[in-house]
Amino acid sequence: MANPNLVLVDVLRQTAKNLKEGAHYAWGNHGACNCGNLLQVVANVSKEEILTYAHTGFGEWTELAEEYCPVSNTPVNLMIKKLTDIGLTPSDIHHLEYLDDKSVLEKLPGGFKWLKRNLREDVVLYFSTFADILEESYLNNISIPYPPKEVLEREYAG
Repeated sequence: MANPNLVLVDVLRQTAKNLKEGAHYAWGNHGACNCGNLLQVVANVSKEEILTYAHTGFGEWTELAEEYCPVSNTPVNLMIKKLTDIGLTPSDIHHLEYLDDKSVLEKLPGGFKWLKRNLREDVVLYFSTFADILEESYLNNISIPYPPKEVLEREYAG
């Protein structure tokens, strides 16, 4: 699963908000599908630019992520790198495109259910739930060191 971090949580929530508020959505379009809408937020590029970059590779985002080469500077690999830089893995990219990570689906409000990859409302729900899971994981792993005994004694001695 993705590396939980606040940047990833934020871009997932912003993408969900954009879609909920009517951002252009077309699952069959690299620039306006699930990952395309996420990339618009992550890379601050238009759907048209994403479409142009994506066409330098072959296949859907799932195949593009599987073929990802971190040392290549092809435009499509630069787009995938933007997603991996915020903590996503190629398998996360696949799951975001198809809305099919069972660990996310199990945490949906109301319990597990299958979602439709090309239904805007389902994308919003999946992205929001995924953000909630990552945020919870991030917060659960924050460790606040307890002050040494000497510091506590000094603070409360007077």
